[in-house]
Amino acid sequence: MEALYTTGLEIHFVGVVVLLAVVMFNIIMLALSHQIIRYAKRLRIVMPVSSSLIIIIIFTGIVMMAAKHLTFSLANIAMILLSIIFIILEIKRYKILKYETDIRQKGALIEYKRKAFRYLGIEMLLLIVMSIWMVL
Repeated sequence: MEALYTTGLEIHFVGVVVLLAVVMFNIIMLALSHQIIRYAKRLRIVMPVSSSLIIIIIFTGIVMMAAKHLTFSLANIAMILLSIIFIILEIKRYKILKYETDIRQKGALIEYKRKAFRYLGIEMLLLIVMSIWMVL
């Protein structure tokens, strides 16, 4: 049972680190984008990757909680809330691009960037704060 927990913890940690890298990649990709249509096409490739990583992190967290006999701690509750917030932010960022951004307008990318940087910044901050908290 201890080996399962250790392996789950390692996969969980690697998933968080890779998700942090994907969020950084999203920020860089958004900063370097000059055409909203090209950015939207790239986002359709990157979005499933980040969604899959979130699912992997949630799944390994559930497995580790089961290995610990479902004991809830403040850290577990914080991670559950973080997962929900992260999913909501990703959905909002995608909905802004899909439904609220008129790609025919000239300043559409600038307006989208302003909103998307805010969501990506919050995601990055949440990941870093939670990672630092878990390390300490």
